[in-house]
Amino acid sequence: MKQLQIPNGRKVLDRQPLVDQLTALVAQHGAVGARPQIVALLRDALAAGRAELAQRLTERPSAGHEITRGHAWLIDQLIRVLHDHVIADLYPDRPAGERLTLIAVGGYGRAEMAPHSDVDLACITPVAKAPWSEQVIEALLYYLWDLGLKVGHSSRCLDEMVRMARADLTIRTALLEGRYLWGDEELYAEASRRFWAEVVPGSETRFVSEKLAERAARHRRMGDTRYVVEPNVKDGKGGLRDLQTLYWIGKYLHRVDRGADLVEAGLLSTAEYRSFRRAESFLLAVRCHLHTITRRAEDRLTFDLQREVAARMRFAERPGKSSVERFMQFYFLQVRLVGHLTGVFLAHFDEGTAPRRPSRLLQALRRDGRPRADGYTLVNGRIAAPDDEWFRADPVRLLEIYRIAEAEGLEVHPATTRLILRDATLIRGEVRRDPRANALFLDVLAGRNDPETVLRWMNEAGVFGRFVPDFGRVGAQMQFDMYHHYTVDEHTIRAIGLLSRIEKGELVEDHPLASQLIGRLTHRRVLYVATLLHDIAKGRDGDHSILGAEVALRLCPRLGLDEVETQLVSWLVLHHLLMSHTAFKRDLTDPKTITDFVGVVQDAERLRQLMVLTVVDIRAVGPGVWNSWKRQLLGDLYTLAEERMRGAPGKPGGQRVAAKQARVTDLLGADAHVMAEIGDRFDDNYWIAEPEDIIALNLPHYAEAKRLQHPLSIHAHYYPARGATLVTVIGDDHPGLFFRIAGAIHLAGGNVIDARIHTSRMGKAVDNFLVQDPLGQPFRESYQLDRLENAIRDALAGRIDLLPQLARRPLARPRADSFHVHPQVFWDHQASDRFTVLEVSAADRPALLNRLARVLFEEMLMVNSAHITHYGERAVDTFYITDLTGAKLTSSERLSRIEAALLAAAGQPVPA
Repeated sequence: MKQLQIPNGRKVLDRQPLVDQLTALVAQHGAVGARPQIVALLRDALAAGRAELAQRLTERPSAGHEITRGHAWLIDQLIRVLHDHVIADLYPDRPAGERLTLIAVGGYGRAEMAPHSDVDLACITPVAKAPWSEQVIEALLYYLWDLGLKVGHSSRCLDEMVRMARADLTIRTALLEGRYLWGDEELYAEASRRFWAEVVPGSETRFVSEKLAERAARHRRMGDTRYVVEPNVKDGKGGLRDLQTLYWIGKYLHRVDRGADLVEAGLLSTAEYRSFRRAESFLLAVRCHLHTITRRAEDRLTFDLQREVAARMRFAERPGKSSVERFMQFYFLQVRLVGHLTGVFLAHFDEGTAPRRPSRLLQALRRDGRPRADGYTLVNGRIAAPDDEWFRADPVRLLEIYRIAEAEGLEVHPATTRLILRDATLIRGEVRRDPRANALFLDVLAGRNDPETVLRWMNEAGVFGRFVPDFGRVGAQMQFDMYHHYTVDEHTIRAIGLLSRIEKGELVEDHPLASQLIGRLTHRRVLYVATLLHDIAKGRDGDHSILGAEVALRLCPRLGLDEVETQLVSWLVLHHLLMSHTAFKRDLTDPKTITDFVGVVQDAERLRQLMVLTVVDIRAVGPGVWNSWKRQLLGDLYTLAEERMRGAPGKPGGQRVAAKQARVTDLLGADAHVMAEIGDRFDDNYWIAEPEDIIALNLPHYAEAKRLQHPLSIHAHYYPARGATLVTVIGDDHPGLFFRIAGAIHLAGGNVIDARIHTSRMGKAVDNFLVQDPLGQPFRESYQLDRLENAIRDALAGRIDLLPQLARRPLARPRADSFHVHPQVFWDHQASDRFTVLEVSAADRPALLNRLARVLFEEMLMVNSAHITHYGERAVDTFYITDLTGAKLTSSERLSRIEAALLAAAGQPVPA
């Protein structure tokens, strides 16, 4: 039987000297007494072999096939040494007729072993009752376990092997990759013959369908996208398991022994196989690096490992892209390539064609397809090219076929997708400048059926990136942070899909305002183009909004947009973050906020376009990013800006307050009398700042505390309008109240997302905090609300010492330690007429708000409101502040001192 070979194998493990040393140990101590020394000897040999292979991986960091084959070869040598020792020294008296063969199966059988992969063995005997073989197998397994190897094993006779392989897909797949390891060669040959003669025939169709179902279930389990930012190299979509599935099916149907034989079988072209091999080698190398770094069987490329793997694989920084971002972009390009290969390949079998060669499938299409008036063929509801030269004759058809697919709700036939993959390189300058091609692309982009799915097909076939080269530059590009869940191209395509669903009225409950506005747009296709281009310049050296606006000015005329549409797209790309930054980081009750925002937006069409673009941009970031709090803030900003544009808020502040008081009186209902009793205790700032429904909650609480003469009144309850918990603290105002409350809320497990600080004319503090848990959800259970109230009460009464307890509290998301966020402080003296606006951007660490608020207290500053926004591992805390006299901060010396203190608080742990 042919054995594995690796370059310079004796440097990994020299078997003969090892056998000689083992023989000497047995001679000295006896077969049983030498066991500890034998284990130590082989453990050292295993460690030395792994060290040599690790060094080879360092020298050739992308040599995945060589290293995985080396690890399989190393285990082969150890098992052979042990097998020979066991049967020669421990159980030399073999009964007549007993035979045993060892078969490497699974990944070990394929000779694709990472440093800590399982050792999968099948031990085969001719008959069921084989006591000598059972003793040998048991002794061998105990040795392997003592060496620290994780062994998956089975022990069966030939009949059991056949019966169980017929019944179990996992066993059948493992044996499919069986490789002779050691022992009786004739028995191995018999096992192989019976597998192919008695298990495989008649089960081909079932095997393919079961493998396809297994693959689909695995994809669903792993998130059903290959563009997650912490992918699983082995089981993720586009990972090694997908390549293995392709090989399994090819081998089961055509008995190919090597990946290269897929070409001879007609399942892959020579070029496709080269791509297959390169992607497989890269993914295997990444997996080996993961195992080497973690010293365990780790297949998930987590944030904390990505940076180190990138360094080991010698990826360097480039302007606008870090080394880890370049590594991950290359990674995603490889898994996208795997998606091309396996998706097209398996789709043939999915529809039952299973051709031997692509050309034969095209012949079948011409024979069985139904021709259309436009020249295409319809096969089983899928649109197909009528012949092999269809796209070469007119490359604009590479766009046309997707326009037809989107407009008519058709899938593209897998054989045609294969042709598109081959011919996508025909998309060059003349095609990009062709008005027909641009009109077809715009029809897909702004399609009314399912543009998301069709654009994803175009992206994965290479058409999208070639037709819009700027989009090709962000293909498979990730951003190394915890906020963005997908690559830039996947995020963009998802955003376009959300736009389409909103327009079709499918997301009215989630996005009522956007659903209403999208039908009122004057320039519908502008919004789709702006969504396509909003992140088009990410990864370049500069502000992606500014650079993207320049791309829009260049690209939009080519796509067929007129001057007005082009300017609007460019403006939207330039300002696509304006609305979210204003809503989440500024005080919307400050008139200057709305004045400045409207000054940039200027007209109602821009406002409507920007509102919908902001919604889909945030929602497409990833699961859990969008919530009702963000929906409310964006809705509030839209309403206030629209009113300002219509001139509605032009009435004097006194009239605004009076109108609001009247609405609050209506909300109070039976408690309306409190307006007459205590309404005058609050100045106009309170009435303008707080929403009417919160005021209608504050006033009865204030009146009740006054009636009962309670020095401290705390109320926490679920506030569904904002998707948060409202915590109201009413009591005597005193210095440090704000930072103590913030610290207590954190100790109770909450995150403050918004805070408004008020002092009544009677010197009473009325502070409103909006609180969520670390996952962005409100507290709503009674025990959670009680915990919040008790923590605040204990903190303000001095019954708990905040600093040491906060220092001991761990960060809820330890993955954030993988990122280094430089804390930054920004001062804005123009954003408000009354307040200095302070913005602190820092790593989201335990009780950050408490630390920053304590600095403000120690610097004798008054906090009017605080607004907290989270972007994955980064938090941005915005404060509207004055000095003790109510004036803005103007002294540069004082600002520098405060900034230094804030940076220290944001970047250093609190001492216990």
